[in-house]
Amino acid sequence: MGMKLIFLGPPGAGKGTQAALVCERYGIAHISTGDMLRQERKAKTPLGVSAQEYIDRGELVPDSVIIGMVRARLAQPDCAKGYLLDGFPRTVAQADALSEFAKIDYVINLAVPRETLVSRISGRRLCPDCGAVYHIRTHHEPGCRECGATLYQREDDKEETVMNRLRVYEAQTRPLIDYYERKGLLHTIDGNRTPEEVDADIAALLG
Repeated sequence: MGMKLIFLGPPGAGKGTQAALVCERYGIAHISTGDMLRQERKAKTPLGVSAQEYIDRGELVPDSVIIGMVRARLAQPDCAKGYLLDGFPRTVAQADALSEFAKIDYVINLAVPRETLVSRISGRRLCPDCGAVYHIRTHHEPGCRECGATLYQREDDKEETVMNRLRVYEAQTRPLIDYYERKGLLHTIDGNRTPEEVDADIAALLG
């Protein structure tokens, strides 16, 4: 059986970047509940439509919806080689539900100070066509370097929403850190460095 990982960390901690590097290195499936939900919303499935209503209010999508989605995803053949869960579980209730159908090897918590997170996220700009991600610190043009489309800011990346997302994260996900610490699975990594430095630490941990 392959390696089964969970990435914890507030919005903007760099989970997506690190997850992509880890999944490529170990050949495991990257399971981002955020991406799965975005696909459902884009396709306007019943799940996507109801999820959108919660997201627009800056709230988390209910456990039952997410757990059903993750459970179905983990049953797919590409997960037999291992997987990395990014953005799930978000609450202790979700972690308990997950433990009934998955055995996790490592929980990696990316720690980043709040003020860094706010500037990272609120400066983020995305390409609507090819999905490229930029930051206004390093990319000053309104268009995408890859395809020239006009970049936009995600509704939930606006500063006020970001502050709310961080408050929700603190309240709901903080207890998860203690939960996995008690199980002896938690490894905290300083995420307030270059992606290369963070990646080197994760590689050293996973071996």
